[in-house]
Amino acid sequence: MSQIAETKDVASLSPEEARDELARLAKALHVANKAYHQEDAPALSDADYDSLKRRNAGIERRFPDLKRDDSPSEQVGAAPSEGFRKVRHSVPMLSLDNAFEESDVVEFDRSVRKFLGMTESDPLAYTAEPKIDGLSLSLRYENGQLVNAATRGDGAIGEDVTSNALTIRDVPERIKSAPELLEVRGEAYMSHEDFAALNARQAESDEKVFANPRNAAAGSLRQLDSRITSRRPLRFFAYAWGDVSEALADTQAAAITRLKDVGFATNPLMALCDGTADLVAHYRRIEEMRATLNYDIDGVVYKVNDLGLQARLGFRSTTPRWAIAHKFPAELAWTRLEAIDIQVGRTGALSPVARLSPVTVGGVVVSNATLHNEDYVAGRDANGNEIRGGKDIRAGDLVQIYRAGDVIPKVADVDLSRRHKGAMPFEFPRKCPECGSPAIREEGDAVRRCTGGLVCRAQAVEKLKHFVSRGAFDIEGLGAKQVEDFHDRGWIAEPADIFLLEARNREGEMRLSDVDGWGERSADKLFAAIRERRRIEFHRFLFGLGIRHLGEVAAKDLARHFIDWPTLAAAALEAAREPAVDDASQAALDGSPAWKEFLSIDGVGRTLVRSLVLTMDQEAECASVERLAKHLEIVPPDARASDSPVAGKAIVFTGTLSRMTRNEAKARAEALGARVSGSVSAKTDLVVAGPGAGSKVRKAAELGVETMEEDDWLALIGDA
Repeated sequence: MSQIAETKDVASLSPEEARDELARLAKALHVANKAYHQEDAPALSDADYDSLKRRNAGIERRFPDLKRDDSPSEQVGAAPSEGFRKVRHSVPMLSLDNAFEESDVVEFDRSVRKFLGMTESDPLAYTAEPKIDGLSLSLRYENGQLVNAATRGDGAIGEDVTSNALTIRDVPERIKSAPELLEVRGEAYMSHEDFAALNARQAESDEKVFANPRNAAAGSLRQLDSRITSRRPLRFFAYAWGDVSEALADTQAAAITRLKDVGFATNPLMALCDGTADLVAHYRRIEEMRATLNYDIDGVVYKVNDLGLQARLGFRSTTPRWAIAHKFPAELAWTRLEAIDIQVGRTGALSPVARLSPVTVGGVVVSNATLHNEDYVAGRDANGNEIRGGKDIRAGDLVQIYRAGDVIPKVADVDLSRRHKGAMPFEFPRKCPECGSPAIREEGDAVRRCTGGLVCRAQAVEKLKHFVSRGAFDIEGLGAKQVEDFHDRGWIAEPADIFLLEARNREGEMRLSDVDGWGERSADKLFAAIRERRRIEFHRFLFGLGIRHLGEVAAKDLARHFIDWPTLAAAALEAAREPAVDDASQAALDGSPAWKEFLSIDGVGRTLVRSLVLTMDQEAECASVERLAKHLEIVPPDARASDSPVAGKAIVFTGTLSRMTRNEAKARAEALGARVSGSVSAKTDLVVAGPGAGSKVRKAAELGVETMEEDDWLALIGDA
């Protein structure tokens, strides 16, 4: 059986399987990377390499708490090689949100217009261009000279591949008539024609042939020997820019034309579109041309054309508000569903997973798929309506699997004509398969959950794994395997215990160096890594708590709003003192000052607030968090905003703003380190009032809170 067939899929593994799988993947990919990128002697086929890497990234997206210190994911292509110097991007290379349906495109346009305060009839132009399936590359020019070229890496730090980039014919060493500083960003790729010729040469020389152009391009650009790269026919399309000393143009289209005039290849299929109908029409044209383009694409990227509007729209935590990638339709395949397993997550959720006969879907071998919850298995949605025509899913069924891009594989359909006689409906467990505690489903919840709490080993261990995961505390040397071992030895039961390990080891309560796989040196390295994480960014601290519904993006939103942990904790406890959260009507809660403040935060909804409040209202949970906080220095978000005139201030916007929308004003203030609230209180530092302001201005006057008009507000923040 191939290595791919043995590999578990992106998001549907049980925690136990996922941990073991990530360990195997990390080792296999490390060996493959060294052989492929440094020795040019691949140990795996390119198809196997690409599939293993995608699975590794997919498992980590599904189980962020299982990410390893040596994880090869979160990069475009392979993880940064030790053979390359690292380059920190002066402007992060962010990812894009994805659209898969026309309705997603309409929603994107609606959200842009709402943020900008535009109506449906207001003109709003977009650019639309093919999304090249290659390797992202950033080229930094100073005084017209290429000074470095870097891969995207993790978005913040990439690999220095300057000597390799200079072998690409579309990458000029010098450019003229360009700004003094210009970072050109685009995609390195290989045409189908060149790819076929390269594979022919590889075959003639009895060397390994490549599975696809993208894999060949990624491996070629990361060769430590640039002479090897020079023999690989790479190309480059420029489509964006990073740091610049002066604006390229006023619009996206004009800026791309400027890059073309400077000497870069740009995609001739980029078009200006007026509204969503025009965008979708161009998407269809490109989709029809896809097979004849001579290079791989996996969708179409839409961007707001006006760069001034792009600046106003700004960014979410990880993606721009002004762009989206409209991906091509999902790939489909039929296979046999061998079994339905149940995995238990850190919040106690019982998640059904389809174990499949391995099948290739969209170039990736899939052996697992998510089944969401018990309603999905039974052929119903959360409201009891039929899905898949009411067809349930049973072990032994022939099922249709679909995936789009890197989206988790799902079951799209069931062939009832091929169902085995005697196949029994799946009985969803009423007890936790890990600890035997009752598994209940609360009214309005789509998920059945184990009630065991920390008594359930799966939940306790998964929460600890989440705490040390990449997006949270990311403690080097303390991965999923170590967490499980330390928990089973009784050394750690909650996150605060991690920061007591060194003292307990020193005092003889435990002896890490006596454990197999550990020595004095490795133990000292772990303790040093733990000490280093005593100083932690606020959003990482929040995400590490493992609160249900609190993801990385929402953690950053909360951190930007509340600035520090004592302020957020006090707000959560104040919200918890409102009429019993379980009993009060949502309308009553929404009307309370504490809930209003939470709900005023862009990206924070009722479900998250309720989860946060309930967590902090539990004495044991709250005490555990406070024990952890005593060991830490929690760093406020965005140190760059600390010098702004409104950093740390609580601000309320009221009335009608004429020069920006309320959403835009909030986003700008929060980006400068301010905390935006929906109500005026003694804690408010500033009220910005437009025409029509009423009770909030009066309340501010009563409390002695400073009030200013919109023009004064804009003068205050200036270019900050």
